[in-house]
Amino acid sequence: MNICVFGASSEAIAPAYFEAAEVLGGLLAKGGHRLVYGGGKEGLMGAVARGALREGGKLLGIAPRFFDEPGVLLKEDCDFLFTETMAERKKLMEDTADAFIALPGGIGTFEEFIEALTLKQLGQHSKPMVLLNTLGYFDPLLSLLELTADKGFMGRDILSLYTVCADPAEALAAACALPDAEARPRTLADYHK
Repeated sequence: MNICVFGASSEAIAPAYFEAAEVLGGLLAKGGHRLVYGGGKEGLMGAVARGALREGGKLLGIAPRFFDEPGVLLKEDCDFLFTETMAERKKLMEDTADAFIALPGGIGTFEEFIEALTLKQLGQHSKPMVLLNTLGYFDPLLSLLELTADKGFMGRDILSLYTVCADPAEALAAACALPDAEARPRTLADYHK
């Protein structure tokens, strides 16, 4: 499988986040999966890539050309695709992926995950989506999504379109699972009922 991992590019975060990302990368490689990611050398992107490479894994990095600065990208040990824009990068990552795992991250990670979730709810894909909730990082986001459903801004069924996992092995297993019949994405026709 091609498993797309979103995650932080920051180095200014607690070591436990890096450890979980490296473990995930190693497990992904041991399972024979290819890591599809943003191509970064630093942060959790770099950690998941290092974990995969340590276990002989295959990587596909995807980044816009303006990221091609010294020390930013991990181009030496993986296949690499360049895009002109961030939007093209996201689209290529989404199209290449068979599943998505979001690690803790900043606004870019949130945006990537939410866009993939939006596309899933609109019936544009039925790929597994997983939040690796290391140290409870995503708890505030999960509370916001619950509130959004409670207040009627989205259907509660959208909460079933992703899985929340506390550890890397569980996250990988969820990403490799077949979609649950209950968690099928909506179609546009569902919005017109």
